[in-house]
Amino acid sequence: MIVWLNGAFGAGKTTAARELKDLLPGSTLCDPELIGTGLRHMLPKERLAEVDDYQELPSWRRLVADTAAALLTEVPGPLIIPMTLLRQEYRDEIFGALAARRIPVHHVLLHMDETILRARIDQRAQTEGESDRNWCRGQLPAYTAALGWLTEDAHTVETSGLTPRQTAECVAGALREGAGSLDIVQTPEPTAETVAAGVLLFDEEGRVLLVDPTYKPGWEFPGGVVERGEAPARAGVREVAEELGLELKREPRLLVTDWEPPRPPAYGGLRFLFDGGRLTEKEAGRLLLPGEELRGWRFVTEEEAAELLPPIRFDRLRGALRARERGHALYLEAGVPVGASEGHATG
Repeated sequence: MIVWLNGAFGAGKTTAARELKDLLPGSTLCDPELIGTGLRHMLPKERLAEVDDYQELPSWRRLVADTAAALLTEVPGPLIIPMTLLRQEYRDEIFGALAARRIPVHHVLLHMDETILRARIDQRAQTEGESDRNWCRGQLPAYTAALGWLTEDAHTVETSGLTPRQTAECVAGALREGAGSLDIVQTPEPTAETVAAGVLLFDEEGRVLLVDPTYKPGWEFPGGVVERGEAPARAGVREVAEELGLELKREPRLLVTDWEPPRPPAYGGLRFLFDGGRLTEKEAGRLLLPGEELRGWRFVTEEEAAELLPPIRFDRLRGALRARERGHALYLEAGVPVGASEGHATG
């Protein structure tokens, strides 16, 4: 098990974590900042110059999950991880990778009044220096902006008038009652190339439906991995029923076959997109989401989709929309039309 202590920079997560370690038998403190420090020593300065914070490095996010999983083979657990996570897509990526390894996560937010927090940051500057104070203060707007999703996702412990020991005691008591436990779909990480099928559903204005997974960053189309012996179109129908509670009335029509090349650590594979047709307003109002897998859905324009989808998924969507307009399927590689289809798609 992992206890993830979240909160603003300078809120005292690490000191509370040290106290919590004494209250949870067999627990071990795991500090992701050490991973960031190591990457700063190993990565070329040109790469480091491209980011403002090591959390922006995909390698850091992957190593956090990998390191936690590795540590749990050495110690009984739980692991206590004091780390600020303010971007929900980073939360999804790290917690999803842990869920794929069947590692349960308890997410706890240590929150305090901003006036008290600023005073603590100023006090901390006496030992950590002015640059640390300026950094922590500079992150406060991002923390405030993130409170909406943080308070929904994590169990909140109000720490304004508490010592680190009292904070740890509150967290330990909440954990004994199961607080902060996250139900995230446990999607195993692939070990080879996969075949996946997605289904595009449209509203009466022609906008396309996207869903927001809890276990990986970015928005996605309804769909998933094709099971052994399963036809891709049937897989799409099954996934729509499982994810949205919607039974498609007909077999969806193929729009795109896309070869996603391997990009380590991802294996890539074949990706199909099918046309699931239009949903009436009444049908859309009956959509149901499995909370452990999807947190939301919305209809979007192509321009809006460009802001929500990772680039390779948006290229796949763009090809599918062009195929739908022209009435014939396209073959893509890495989202780019190839062969005889290319001229039709780019006209």
